[in-house]
Amino acid sequence: MRASSRLTRRAVLGLTAAALPVSAATDASAVPAATTASAATTASATVIGGERLARGGIQVDGATGLPKKITARAWLIADCHSGEVLASYNAHRRLAPASTLKMLFADTVLTKFERTERYRVKDSDVSDVPAGSSLVGIKPGLTYTVEQLWQGVFLRSGNDAVHVLSHMNGGIAKTVAEMQAKAADLQALDTHVVSPDGFDHPGQLSSAYDLTLFARHGLKDDDFRGYCGTRTANFPAGGKKTFQIQNTDRLLTGAWGLGVYKGLFGVKNGYTSHAGNTFTGGATRNGRTLLVTVMHPGPGTNAVYEQAAALLDWGFGKGSSARPVGVLVDPLSEGGASASPSSQGKGAAGAVGTGAAAGSGASGPSPWRVAEGGAVTLALLGTGVWALRRRRRAAGASAAPASGDAPTGSDGVPKGSGDAPVDSADTTAG
Repeated sequence: MRASSRLTRRAVLGLTAAALPVSAATDASAVPAATTASAATTASATVIGGERLARGGIQVDGATGLPKKITARAWLIADCHSGEVLASYNAHRRLAPASTLKMLFADTVLTKFERTERYRVKDSDVSDVPAGSSLVGIKPGLTYTVEQLWQGVFLRSGNDAVHVLSHMNGGIAKTVAEMQAKAADLQALDTHVVSPDGFDHPGQLSSAYDLTLFARHGLKDDDFRGYCGTRTANFPAGGKKTFQIQNTDRLLTGAWGLGVYKGLFGVKNGYTSHAGNTFTGGATRNGRTLLVTVMHPGPGTNAVYEQAAALLDWGFGKGSSARPVGVLVDPLSEGGASASPSSQGKGAAGAVGTGAAAGSGASGPSPWRVAEGGAVTLALLGTGVWALRRRRRAAGASAAPASGDAPTGSDGVPKGSGDAPVDSADTTAG
């Protein structure tokens, strides 16, 4: 899915990163979106994929006509094949990811089990599912295929299915540790994993940039792509009985008054009372595949989908002339350039007030230039990355769980819908 002609430029663009302890990361969901439009790079930003992506505000170059009614606190649109970021807003802002974190769960666990493998669920496999979670309806004592469990994860955002697969994988703690290691390999340095399901937990954070990395990596796998694009499936109910489950991605199914988005093939949506709505989607038109991530939009039952669709429309239209403002880096295990630590000094200060207005160019260094700080020694690089991962593991081990209660949605979703309307702000789901 990569374009070989982009490798040299991509390698240069992926060299810059600021490795910061998790304690410095702030969940910006409590900060009004309006205060970030011209914000400088903050202490929580991670500079990877190009220094433009670390700046606050809209980043776009060479194209006009970005949608005006985008209320999301962070968003990003990129070309899936080349990895070039066409436009972004607070790409590295750390926010609660909700069930979009399940993409990283799939990236980590999906290839470990054959889809035809069968597993009899024990009480202990689902006893640790948080109250208020989104559920597909797994029953202890029943036997499920791995394929059915993944359908529960992707279609219904079922935390019960995630926990069963996690226990098959050796337990929740082991799965969380592997997810964090996978995020490090993908160079998703904004992400801190506390639980594998995306449920609200203190310190569980990601970014529009990282979520898009998870989607792009996952889509290289045929099973991942097949599951995220499945609209309906029959799920075991005991004996020979089944019940139908429907994908909660409204742009895929056309539910809740939305039309099916032309060319859309997934990938993952989410909702919690803390995160609000999050969504990463992919669509193909005229041979071009785009990825879009939208996090924490303003109120509105379909806001996250409407804003994602508007950004995709722009990407397939006026965004075709956009010059990239950054790049989705390749995993380290696939030859991706290792990120280098960069001080929050001159580079960060230079970003103050330089977020480009929609349709205008931006002042400042070229996105293809290696950022300042490249002279940092290799020893410092190793120490910084090691310290970041160690602090993240410690934070994940000490985080306390959250809980809540979610009613059954009007679309018949079991208690704790992973795609509840944003209006249901008093609910918690994952």
